[in-house]
Amino acid sequence: MSYNFSADEIFEMAKQIEVNGAKFYKEAAEKVQGESEKEFLTTLAHMEEKHEKTFAKMHEQFKAIVKDKDESMFDPDGEAVRYLKSLADSKIFFKKDPPGDTMENILHSAIRAEQDSVIFYLGMCELVSDELGKNRVDKIIKEELDHIRILSQKATEIGI
Repeated sequence: MSYNFSADEIFEMAKQIEVNGAKFYKEAAEKVQGESEKEFLTTLAHMEEKHEKTFAKMHEQFKAIVKDKDESMFDPDGEAVRYLKSLADSKIFFKKDPPGDTMENILHSAIRAEQDSVIFYLGMCELVSDELGKNRVDKIIKEELDHIRILSQKATEIGI
C-alpha cells in the first residue's frame, strides 16, 4: 500500500526522531568516561529535546494553516502516523543501547543516524506539496544538518 504523506505525518515522525535521539544521547552520556564527554552528550540530548519542542510548535502552526483545507490524504485510523512512528523507532535512532562506551563509537553511530534522518527527510520532502508545508520540512533538514556539523567538529577535535 502506498501512502501520500502530508507534512502533518512528517512532523509526527520528526518529533519521534528527536525523542529517540535525546534518549540515545542520554544513554551514551551515562556510559562514556570523562566529564567533558558527558557534558557534550548531555548538551546534544537537550538540543534534541529542544528540537522536539520546536517541531511540535511548527506542527501546531501547520495544523492551524491547513485546518480549513482538505489534505490530500485520508487516514481516519491514523495508520500512516503509526507507520511513520514505527519507522522512526526502527530506522533512525533505533531503540537500542549506544554502541560501546567510547566517544569514537558514539560519534560514529550518531553521525550515521543524523545522516539517515537527513536522507529520510529529503525523500519525504518529495512527497509533500508546497501548500502542505514543504518549506517546514526543509527547516527540519537544516536542523539535522547542523547536528552533523556539531558531531563532525567534535570528532575532529578528538582526532577521529
